[in-house]
Amino acid sequence: MSVLHGVRVIELASERIAFAGKLLGDMGADVILLEPVQGEPSRSYPPFVDDQPGDNRSLYFLHYNTSKRSVILDLDTKPGRAAFKKLIATSDILLESEPIDRLSALNLDYDDLIKFQPSLIHVAVTPYGRSEVLSDLPVTDLTLMASAGPPWSCGYDDHSLPPVRGWGQQGYHTGCHYAFMSILTALLHRNGSGQGQFIDISMTAALNVTTEAGTYAWLVSGATVQRQTGRHAAVKPTGESQIRCADGRYVNTGVPPRFPEEFEKLLAWFKQIGLADDFPETVFLEMGATWEGPFDLSKIGEDEAITAIFSAGRQALIMIAQAISAYDFFIGCQNAGLSVGIIYSPEEAFEDEHFKARGFPVEVVHDDLERTVTYPGAPYQLPASPWSISRRAPHLGEHTHEVLAQL
Repeated sequence: MSVLHGVRVIELASERIAFAGKLLGDMGADVILLEPVQGEPSRSYPPFVDDQPGDNRSLYFLHYNTSKRSVILDLDTKPGRAAFKKLIATSDILLESEPIDRLSALNLDYDDLIKFQPSLIHVAVTPYGRSEVLSDLPVTDLTLMASAGPPWSCGYDDHSLPPVRGWGQQGYHTGCHYAFMSILTALLHRNGSGQGQFIDISMTAALNVTTEAGTYAWLVSGATVQRQTGRHAAVKPTGESQIRCADGRYVNTGVPPRFPEEFEKLLAWFKQIGLADDFPETVFLEMGATWEGPFDLSKIGEDEAITAIFSAGRQALIMIAQAISAYDFFIGCQNAGLSVGIIYSPEEAFEDEHFKARGFPVEVVHDDLERTVTYPGAPYQLPASPWSISRRAPHLGEHTHEVLAQL
């Protein structure tokens, strides 16, 4: 049984929180998507199934709204508000991204709702938090990312080029992940105490704390990290890690060996390919393989031996990558316990055997289209808590009668 089976979520439709609702639904919650009469605007977003625009063909909407039921409800009307209250009385979670005063003006905010549903978990996801008037200003995923900081760390070594925004609605996704984790924590708290709570999610704050060293380096030492091609932003430049393999495809050589067993496997692989004799620094790989205990990486640049060993590991990886195909390099590093990656386009990643073996591409039946559509699968694997897309995204108001009749 799915971990959230029996948990009912009321989601006030907004593209900013759609991913959080999807995560809850795919983990087994009964997510009821409340939409206005005209429908949630992202129903018309491209791209479309087979590049053909039309009702229920937006791949964007289909992806973000799996495992949900759709109910048309107008909160600006008295009957709509009455039905909303009845729904809340049967629900565990309210997930919304409304203007900061909208629900209170309708007498439908947390303090109003807990009078008849005291165990309610109410989650408000707004650009800057419920207490900030900035949250009511227009925003997009791009402006959220820019104001919070992640793009500063993304881009190329050539700083005459501007920063690069992460694609795929990362700004919305980050806020949604914090909402999802907060909901799970609140459910655990409620299971023990019987108490619900109000959760105020600032999407900007959520993004800011995901800038790795960017924010902390400034707060601690006043230092500014610099973006680097294909690797973590850092105050001091680090060595290049993207290498072109023998088949012309690029890889990111990732994290070099840091433990003796990793150096031992890398050295054996290096010799097998026949590169050891042409690499004077092989002696440092041998030193790494026989080193006692883990390396103190904080001494790189200070301790000559550690610096030489660490550098030799990086150079050996580069030489191997240049001598073989990208996929062979990836598999070889997996066998050596080293984290690397092939630089794929999204469609190439979907076809990679590694992703397929993990079960990432998932076929979802669309009875309305008389076909299946391939979706991204679980963002994480939780063996004790099964994940699945229980149903395709709903048509507008498809479940209005079914849900309201139960009230």
